[in-house]
Amino acid sequence: MTAEARSPLATPPAETPGHGLLAGRKAVVTAAAGTGIGFSTARRILLEGGDVLISDWHERRLGEARDKLAEEFPERTVAQLTCNVQDTAEVDALIAGAATELGRIDVLVNNAGLGGETPVAEMTDEEWDRVVDITLTGTFRATRATLRYFGSVDHGGVIVNNASVLGWRAQRGQAHYAAAKAGVMALTRCAAIEAADVGVRINAVAPSIAKHPFLAKVTSDELLDELASKEAYGRAAEVWEVAATIAMLASDYTTYLTGEVVSISSQRA
Repeated sequence: MTAEARSPLATPPAETPGHGLLAGRKAVVTAAAGTGIGFSTARRILLEGGDVLISDWHERRLGEARDKLAEEFPERTVAQLTCNVQDTAEVDALIAGAATELGRIDVLVNNAGLGGETPVAEMTDEEWDRVVDITLTGTFRATRATLRYFGSVDHGGVIVNNASVLGWRAQRGQAHYAAAKAGVMALTRCAAIEAADVGVRINAVAPSIAKHPFLAKVTSDELLDELASKEAYGRAAEVWEVAATIAMLASDYTTYLTGEVVSISSQRA
């Protein structure tokens, strides 16, 4: 049976328009250059009435992303700062710089992550360490710096982490990435308990598979097609569908939600 026959939702819907969910909010999004979830999240924040500072380690792509967003949303503030989340000093400088550029920080979206396909028996220490350092420890570094910032000001805020359903599920060749994303989930839960002391909510999203060009560079087309076919809708999520959920978690529609991981999937969690 084809995806179209299986579900009327096999065809991606048109992007939902903004509803002012983040009007007046100041947000930071890591790993926002390119065409993936980070860029789409930054765009969604602007669409919902917020201002944004985007970061990435690749300066040229970051500048291109910033220019594209500023052109589409000329009435909003779109700032940029380069940052390698593997470097504590750079992460600390990102948060301090964002607070200066935007005037304050209300939302942090930890999107930086790195995947790949390598069986455990063939995986090197370097491969393991790089994926875990960027995906998990990078999220920790940014969360730590932002919680220190929130602890120094008299307003609360929100942190949204990008995890993955692989934090729950098994998939060949993804042990390093899955372990890192499971760590992001655990970090989210534990940090949320502490963050409540300074009026901060921390949640995470766990996408199953989101459609964007960068994913094709690190995963085979065959695997992507196989994973998409297992979804109830018979398709991958559009990146804006993930970004919209992140925006919801960053908004006042989820004021009693913290320490939770929201699965963005049309199949079992």
